[in-house]
Amino acid sequence: MNVLYGDVVDTSPGPVDADPLVGLAAARGRITAASTADRVADVLRSEVAEGRLRSGTRLPEQPLCDALAVSRNTVREALGQLVAERVLARVPHRGVVVATPGVSTVRDVYQARRVLEPGALRLAGPGPAVTGALRAAVTEGERAAAADDGDGVGTANQHFHRAVVALAGSPRLDQQMALLLAEMRLVFHRVSGAGDFHLPYLSGNEAVCARLEAGDPPGAADLLTDYLHRAEADLLAALPPD
Repeated sequence: MNVLYGDVVDTSPGPVDADPLVGLAAARGRITAASTADRVADVLRSEVAEGRLRSGTRLPEQPLCDALAVSRNTVREALGQLVAERVLARVPHRGVVVATPGVSTVRDVYQARRVLEPGALRLAGPGPAVTGALRAAVTEGERAAAADDGDGVGTANQHFHRAVVALAGSPRLDQQMALLLAEMRLVFHRVSGAGDFHLPYLSGNEAVCARLEAGDPPGAADLLTDYLHRAEADLLAALPPD
């Protein structure tokens, strides 16, 4: 199947796991009885960003209701929100699926990231209290690499870039970054050997973190800008054609 929705292409035959929604029961605790559709959307978006819901996975309403213990109307509203964000897509004869982003999405996402992430670094001050989450993500990535855990390296990289934007101290920017990271995780699902893709960037994460720890936010921002240009070029070269 190859269905195009704007710049979102669903080329996946379907979910790899027998029932990828079973794992959502573990996320139930993050949704309260008074939960809104926004909270359900946050959970699903996070599951995508962490790599637990992959491109092409079907998301039928009733199993989602059962897994998350919410009403069908709430699930329907949350799915609509994520379709509008292009994290999900509606595909004829399959319903709502986790989206598979196209090349134009990659270019647009990286353009947004080059504004958002270096800008957040320039707002940061030096010191362990500021860089603690960055350093923890760097360490997480190094440990995953040492364990030959490619998916773990990718997840640590997501955590690093989320921590970069958190330096701005803005819930609105954090929310926007959550969307961008979800789209990025879906992009990486399309790259052959995606786990290895992140390995060369561990040193880049270390360099950005070290520069910030040294009290040079503008220098850290410049390093990250160059890093994001390089990553975009590498990713576009690695992507299969739409």
